[in-house]
Parts: sequence; C-alpha cells; structure tokens
Amino acid sequence: MLTHFTAAAGVLGLLTVTPGPDMAVVTRRALAAGPGDALRTSGGVALGLLVWGALAAAGLAAVLTASPTAYLVIKLLGACYLVFLGARTLWQHRHSAPDAPADAAGAIEGGGPWRTGLISNVLNPKIAVCYTGLLPTLAPPQLPAAWAMVLLVLLHAALTLVWLGGYGLLLARSGHLLRSPRNRRFLGRTTGAVLIGFGLVAVSV
Repeated sequence: MLTHFTAAAGVLGLLTVTPGPDMAVVTRRALAAGPGDALRTSGGVALGLLVWGALAAAGLAAVLTASPTAYLVIKLLGACYLVFLGARTLWQHRHSAPDAPADAAGAIEGGGPWRTGLISNVLNPKIAVCYTGLLPTLAPPQLPAAWAMVLLVLLHAALTLVWLGGYGLLLARSGHLLRSPRNRRFLGRTTGAVLIGFGLVAVSV
C-alpha cells in the first residue's frame, strides 16, 4: 500500500506544481499585499480542494461532470472571475505612480485573500473531473474507497498549501526584485495578463 500511495503522491505532486490559475491568483496577492495575504490565499485554494472533495464524496461532482450545462455554467463563472481579477490587476498597475503600501494594497483588492483563493478554486470544474476521474484510479486498493478518497484529497490539499504557500512567501519576500517600482509594475501587469489569459483559455476548452 505504501508504494501505491507514494505513486499517487507523485502524480498529485505533478498536478500541484503545474502552473495554473491558482498560482496566478497567489502571485497577484503576494505582489499586492505581501506574504500574509499570499499564505491566506493559498489556504483558500486548499479549502476549495476540500470543498471539491466533499462534493465528490456526495456524488455531486460526478453529476456536474455528467451535465454539460452545469459544467459550462461553472466554467463560464470561473472564466469571468479570472478575467475580472486580471483586469483589476492591470487597472491597479496602469500608471507609473509609486506603489501603495502593503496595507493599502490589500484594502483595494476587494475580496479577502481566503475568499479569493476559495472562489478561484471552487469555480474550476476541472477539479471535479480530476476528483471523479483521476483520484479513484490512484486510490490504494487495500483501503475502502471512501477512506482512500479522503486521504488523497487531504494529501492534495496539503501539497497545494505547501507549494503555493512557499511560492507566495518566496515571491513576496524577494525584495531585490520588488524593490523597484518598475519591476513591481511589470510583474503586476504580467500577472493581470496571465489571469485574463487563463480565463479566456478556460472558455475555449
């Protein structure tokens, strides 16, 4: 069982470190409000995974993936949210004005970091596909299916929290990169464009 679980952890680890909307959202928060917000956003993303895990256990995630209309609605909502976040980030970095302090940056973000991470993850229907299609194939056969799914979801959430939290802290504390207002504006605009790009791609696939 340990070998099977280790292999499952490797697959989930690869999924976790693959760049995606969650990483872009954490980047946005790290640049706007510092390491504390980056950690809380990462926690919101991990919480979103637990929500999807609960939906999968209740059978609702399978219903979502089986219903093209429901899947499309969630996908469009998620895409619109990413585009909104990206446009807002671009707007905040539109001028060459000096950067606002971290507390002011956090105040103009709108939603809190926990909510930002949670919504961006919950509105990603691809997690439902992963949890209903991929996770059962990774479950150790020696365990009851329900307990195996619980362990895998918890493992995925923990890996996500460690990875995104560490990334956010590293980015927020990279003073030599962020000290220059020009660099902060460049990173902010790049993050905004990436969020919009993820949103547009989500609509098209």
